Order: sequence, then C-alpha cells, then structure tokens
Amino acid sequence: MRSAFRSQAPRYPEDWTDFPAGEQIKQAITQVCDDYTQRIFGYHFVKLGSLSAQIPLKQSPIRNIISQVPYSAMHVSRDSLSDSAISSAEGMEGVNSSSQCFEDAKHQHGKLSDATLTDSHTFMGKDSSASPKIVGQSHQLPFSENSIDGFLLANELDFAQDPHEILREVDRVITQSGYVIISGFNPLSLAGIAKFLPVKRDNKLHDARFFTSYRIKDWLQLLGFEIVEQRQIMFSTLFFQPRWEYSKNIQHYLSAYFPWCSAMYIILARKRVMPMTAIRPKLQLKRQFSPVGAASARTSSYNKTKN
Repeated sequence: MRSAFRSQAPRYPEDWTDFPAGEQIKQAITQVCDDYTQRIFGYHFVKLGSLSAQIPLKQSPIRNIISQVPYSAMHVSRDSLSDSAISSAEGMEGVNSSSQCFEDAKHQHGKLSDATLTDSHTFMGKDSSASPKIVGQSHQLPFSENSIDGFLLANELDFAQDPHEILREVDRVITQSGYVIISGFNPLSLAGIAKFLPVKRDNKLHDARFFTSYRIKDWLQLLGFEIVEQRQIMFSTLFFQPRWEYSKNIQHYLSAYFPWCSAMYIILARKRVMPMTAIRPKLQLKRQFSPVGAASARTSSYNKTKN
C-alpha cells in the first residue's frame, strides 16, 4: 500500500470548474450534504478547502459557518472587503486571534499585494454561501481545541500532501460529539481506471489520490470516530463532460446493486469520547479475630484441662 504522504504537493483545484464534470459533482455533493447537515447541531461549522467553501449548506441549522481556504484560492481586492465583516470576524468566538495561518500562507505563496493585507486574516469573500472566509492551510487550523461542531472536507484529502495531518487537526478542534463529512474519489470505479489512462493529462483529477473509503474509515476509527453513514454517488468517469443527463432510476439502481463502482463516496462520521469513570475501591471487612491466635488459644486451654 502506498504511503498517504506525498513528497511533492499536488496541483490544488481552486474551483469545481477545474473538473470536466465539476458542476455535476458539486450538485451531487450538495444534495447529500443538505441531508447530512440537518443532523448536525451546535454553534460553529467549518468548510475546509476551496471545494468545500463552494458547497452551500442551506439546510444546516448551524448559522455560524466558516470557510477556510488557502491563499492561492483567494483573489479578493480591498473593494470586496467590508469593514463590518472584518470587525465582526476579529471578535469571532473560537478563532485564534494570532495571524499564524495568514503568515504561513504568505510565506508559502510568495508576494501578497497590499490590497489583501488586513489586521485580521478573517474576511468576507464573494461566494454563494456568503460565509466568512479564513486564509490558512488545512493542516494548521486557527481554532481552539474542542470548539468546532462540524467539518466538511469535500475531496480535500485527495489533494492533500499529508492527509493524516489534516485529520489530526480536525480531531484536535472538533467537539466530543462533533460530526465530519468527507467526500472522496473511488479508485474502484470507471473514474479510477481513467486516472491511469493517457487522456487529458492536464486535468487535475490525475493528481487526486483516489483513497478507498475503507482506508478513510480506518483512519477515522483510529482517531475515535464512529462511522454513521456512507453514500455512493456519481456513476461516471468524471474525466469527460457528460452529454446526457443520467436517469434517476438508473442512478438509484446502480447505487442499490452496484455501490462499489460509484465514482465518489461521502462519509458521515461522529466523534466519540468515552468518559472516564472513577473506580471505587472494594470494601474490605475488618477481621474480628486472627485464625492463628484462635488456634493457639484452643491448644493452651486443652493443655490446661488435661493437666
């Protein structure tokens, strides 16, 4: 089995349009996430990565939804920044006040224009979900421990240099009963086969790792997550623009009888922490007499009567 760590960072997709079937993938993930997020309650929800930030969570009961994206995915000028959004983000609960993640993004991506330099690395960007955005790397989350109730990782692990480090950070900041939604590409599918074919080599799907769902679930279980549900979506190659709309009946039939051949999977997991219960000491009855002393007393009394 190949190591999950990459010596060289892969090409990172900044938008769903970087894939030929990107819009169809986005719609399928959004439909499943709308169902999953209705079960997640709390105060803070984080969409991790550029692809996750573009998934609208309109059915989520959590109102404070934050998107964390790398600087390479942000092309925001000072005119698109509102002073009220910046000031409200500075006082956002659960967000680290330090600008370590912003400095790391600045160091990694090189020069930053003066239009993007603000006192806080949290700002409001222009997207359909209109959620606050944080510039930072996925393996360095600027949140305090036990502060986030839910995470969405839309194919973030497939394009990560070290997916283990991302999951460890998610495990650090998630609450004891928090949820995480992870979508990924299935290698046991037509898309997994097309990845190794010499077609459209400029497509960023060739840089995706295509981890199996069993491997992702194994990583989650090692971190103390319980797998709640898994769904299979998108029965296509993903490398070509679909020319006809797949029938819902065919999609339902394939998901029911051939779920292993789907191009993508979506996992819903929940963090489980077993509380520690103090072990009470066992009650020990205090002995009323000593067996040795009783035996010697009977012997001495017997000798006296015999004499």
